[in-house]
Amino acid sequence: MSAHDIPDIRRHMERLTAEGVDVVRVIYPDLIGTDRARDVLVDHLPSACEHGLAFCRAVYHTSPQGDVVPVAGGLDAGLPDVTVRPDLSTLAPLPWEPGVATCLGEVTDPATGAPAPESPRDLLRTVLTRCAEQGLRPVVGPELEYFLLEPAPGTPTGWRRAPETTGAVYTAGLRADPDNHLLRTLRHLRDLGIGVITGNHEFDGGQYEINLTHSDALDAADRSFRFKAAVKELARKEGRLATFMAKPFGDAGGSGFHLHLSCDDSDEHGDEKGVRNAFDDPAGAYGLSATARHAVAGVVAHAPALAALANPTVNSYKRFGPDTLAPWLIDWGLDNRSAMVRIPPERGSGARLELRLGDAGANPYLLVAGTIAAALLGIQAGEEPPAPLEGYGYDTSRSAVLPTDLSAALDALEADTALTDLLGKGFVSSFLTYKRNEVERFQRHVTDWEFTEYAYHL
Repeated sequence: MSAHDIPDIRRHMERLTAEGVDVVRVIYPDLIGTDRARDVLVDHLPSACEHGLAFCRAVYHTSPQGDVVPVAGGLDAGLPDVTVRPDLSTLAPLPWEPGVATCLGEVTDPATGAPAPESPRDLLRTVLTRCAEQGLRPVVGPELEYFLLEPAPGTPTGWRRAPETTGAVYTAGLRADPDNHLLRTLRHLRDLGIGVITGNHEFDGGQYEINLTHSDALDAADRSFRFKAAVKELARKEGRLATFMAKPFGDAGGSGFHLHLSCDDSDEHGDEKGVRNAFDDPAGAYGLSATARHAVAGVVAHAPALAALANPTVNSYKRFGPDTLAPWLIDWGLDNRSAMVRIPPERGSGARLELRLGDAGANPYLLVAGTIAAALLGIQAGEEPPAPLEGYGYDTSRSAVLPTDLSAALDALEADTALTDLLGKGFVSSFLTYKRNEVERFQRHVTDWEFTEYAYHL
């Protein structure tokens, strides 16, 4: 922070104080997209901006169970610090927490001042820089689903869906949401200013979907990250649990994270008036430009590796299967929801691809970065995609199968050198180490299914 920044910080402090805010919650994403944070008293904001907030770098390497995974730069380096500075341009009052505002944090290595090696937000920035070199500005629209759960003492998990309504897909109101959870959540998220537009009850009991506006890719990932953190916090305030886990119940469907992607470009002079959707071409095949078709080809070609980022948990692969509307084959289609990549019917400024591969447990920054990186590789290769899927999919005689478990997806990511070079081998190595540890811990865990299946008969 320079001396020129101090008056700006003081203005923020005066505004916050006038609004009755005395605490700023500084948040940033870890490797799996969970929000890590620290509450800062407003009087100490200048120090936080100048010197930063110290966090142990190994927070990036910490599992949901609190284990520190031996990723390079953490345990082996003596658990050094990273520095987090508030990004005051992202300040927003928390509508449900009087006196508290929140903002994103910028994470750097205190020894070099460079971005922290594991920072998902900076990984996305790296990919977007490569897109800018090609004259492209990715635009992203996120759609996320989640389950709302309420305490259920005596059940195996201690939670049940809230409510257990069935057959209420694409509905709103009290029939499927008897205490107006969705309305309360939409209004709070609107007031937080993260660009939510619509919401509805989804296919299974207690499952909801909320859509966010399209925007620049980094902003869309930021808003998705804040959205997930906010929904979970709002549920906790009511003694409930909101989970974005891919498939929390064996007798229910999974929760998706569908990503709509287009790219803007500009004329040769970079004039704003010349900005257009680079995916649209009325004269092109399927009404799509060559750029769009090459992007689809890239996503299809790199889909096995992309699965590791889009479906990043052991649980993710239980979401897949015939008739789930969760893609487990590598294909694309025109307005076809059984395809991995769907091209919605809009053209013109609305021309885009929809990647339906991701589940809601994905880290938004990694899902967006991986999708854009795969599309960019396709654009650079200039290849056409295979013929689009026609009719209902899930036919292995027509399309290749995606990795069927996390271990296979991680192997595919490691083997895809073009994608790992673009994402950065250092980041990918940390991600692979972290996630392979997850697989190893699961393989050593005895599940309830195993006990029920074998204990009484063997």
